[in-house]
Amino acid sequence: MPADPAVVDTDCCVVGGGPAGMMVGLLLARAGVRVVVLEKHGDFLRDFRGDTVHPSTLQAMADLGLLEAFLALPHTKVSALSAQIGDETIHLADFHGLKTAAPFIALMPQWDFLDFLADAARRYPTFDLRMNARAEAVVEHDGRVAGVRVATPDGPLEVRARLVIAADGRRSVLRDAAGLPVEDLGAPMDVLWMRLSRKPTDDPEAPLGRASAGRMFVTIPREGYYQCGYVAAKGTFDAIRSAGMEAFRHEVAQAAPMLADRVEELRSFDDVHLLTVTVDRLTRWSLPGLLCIGDAAHAMSPVGGVGINLAVQDAVAAANILHDAFGLDDAALDERARAVQRRRLPPTRAMQSLQLLIQDRLVGAALSGRALKAPAAMRLFERFPRLRRIPARVLGLGFRLERVRSPDAFSG
Repeated sequence: MPADPAVVDTDCCVVGGGPAGMMVGLLLARAGVRVVVLEKHGDFLRDFRGDTVHPSTLQAMADLGLLEAFLALPHTKVSALSAQIGDETIHLADFHGLKTAAPFIALMPQWDFLDFLADAARRYPTFDLRMNARAEAVVEHDGRVAGVRVATPDGPLEVRARLVIAADGRRSVLRDAAGLPVEDLGAPMDVLWMRLSRKPTDDPEAPLGRASAGRMFVTIPREGYYQCGYVAAKGTFDAIRSAGMEAFRHEVAQAAPMLADRVEELRSFDDVHLLTVTVDRLTRWSLPGLLCIGDAAHAMSPVGGVGINLAVQDAVAAANILHDAFGLDDAALDERARAVQRRRLPPTRAMQSLQLLIQDRLVGAALSGRALKAPAAMRLFERFPRLRRIPARVLGLGFRLERVRSPDAFSG
């Protein structure tokens, strides 16, 4: 007979220790809510995750009084974004004019970001982070989600909670278990991520996207190397791999000529990591006792690097709405959970619509092999530099900036 699971009782169980899960866990614990965060891995060391920390997230750190300490971590500051389309270089966004605590993008490994949030959250006695804890199923009682069944190295665990927040990503176990309906918005591409060395004295210090007939490539500067993304037509990775590494090195050299002298660093396809791009969103983010946020509620395209920042904005909004709801009855708590979707769906829909437009007009055109020219609207950014503030505002702060309103129950 299998052993009975150990049981933990809490106010809120957060499934997933990514940006959304760690931020909402920190904010709710800070407000005095008992929170258990479950992370299925033993650490946060996964490469080729989103590493672009935008001004909206930096503003949240400032609201928490953590910005100075956060920026003491190794990072690269990016104050402008450009793209090379065909033979033209277009300066797209200038963040200098943003009226925010940190008007720039901080490029930082996501594991450093998550470790920082975890350390900040551990200062609160109401926070409990469980690593190597894989959520496997929801617990239901009287028609509502009442907790989560968890596999741990020490045996089965049952976390009972008044609210379960699913922040377990685009392949969310909990959203699938709950049967929440998903609207697939489509994506024409996948991304092959890799590392290539960077020459700090000669190579550009800012991210750069390149689009030409049949190819798209992104370079993101990191300490000592570039995180590179080769954009491939959806579902073609098997064919690329079958063609062999030498052919792929040639493709990379054609897509990014400045890196042609470094493609031999790609020794095999073990050095290439496939991101299967999905763009979708739930039509309903919650059930009684359950709320989905971040990628579990809406998987974003990598276009613009906004994914982790939209997830953090969900977390901030969720904490603002929910922090004082755990003293209310179940019906009132569930209504607050529904209010999170009402708050966050419009900016999510707007950002995904913009990403889909770029995918259709630029990514799809590039991958089709057609000759590319910069759209007329983009050329306006070259003629009128002040217009670069518009994409900076959209990419940097999103369509609705969430400020931290939840209290610190332990201050003073």
